[in-house]
Amino acid sequence: MVYLSMRVIAKATLRNFWGQPAYHDAEQPLKAWHEEASKADWRTPQEAKAQFRNASILGNNRLVFNIGGNKYRLVVAVNFKYRCIYVCFIGTHAQYDAIDAEKVWDI
Repeated sequence: MVYLSMRVIAKATLRNFWGQPAYHDAEQPLKAWHEEASKADWRTPQEAKAQFRNASILGNNRLVFNIGGNKYRLVVAVNFKYRCIYVCFIGTHAQYDAIDAEKVWDI
């Protein structure tokens, strides 16, 4: 079996978020998520959920991760065939509640 790691697109979106003074506390949790997700080899949403127990599986190949002790929400779209994770949204719970996580695309 060949091990393939996931490619996270785009880390700059995460950096832009934690670079804002109001969200500086998200830096370390987002870096930790990025490092772990980049080393993953998910073939299905269930494999991602097994690795990140607090993740939620949505439609449209979307996953939602709780970040920073559940202070922030990270929405990604995943192409499992090509091992790509696309960062679609990062924000507070209130900001998350204002979006349609299955349709949002911030990159």
